[in-house]
Amino acid sequence: MSIPHAPSAPWRVEVIQDFARSELFQRTFQEGMDLVEETASYLDGSGRQSSKLLSRNAALSYASESMRLTTRLMQVASWLLVQRAVREGDMPADAACEDRYRLSAEDVCRAPNAAAGEDLPPELMVLLDRSERLYERVRHLDKRMYVENDTVETPHPVLSQMDRLKTAFGI
Repeated sequence: MSIPHAPSAPWRVEVIQDFARSELFQRTFQEGMDLVEETASYLDGSGRQSSKLLSRNAALSYASESMRLTTRLMQVASWLLVQRAVREGDMPADAACEDRYRLSAEDVCRAPNAAAGEDLPPELMVLLDRSERLYERVRHLDKRMYVENDTVETPHPVLSQMDRLKTAFGI
């Protein structure tokens, strides 16, 4: 059973909404969705054919790493879709703070590559590397937006300055 998240501070809601409307979000979202599509195409196509040519041990490593790859990408895609829902007004920003919408499965997604010694297809290795880098970037964003400031009671310094400027100029 999940415990509902306490209402977010107003500055946090602004940070989440600002990120959802940003160019960084748009680029990250596009990269994530493109990588999901590319990975699905590979795993259903040439990757399936390549895996049939592997030794038994390499085939086991292939299966393990492809599962890690898909888990990693589904975590990223879910997180990005929540941010898009915030951007489009389909979800309140403070709801995105709930644990169920946060990036998870770190034990699987960040585990060391168990197939380092195996002769896996180069295409799979490239997808693994790209997905790992994307997961780490999204993990960093997730922590910055939702975790690091959980105990901080003071407003975001940039937003404070923006509020002061708005007040000073009567905006």
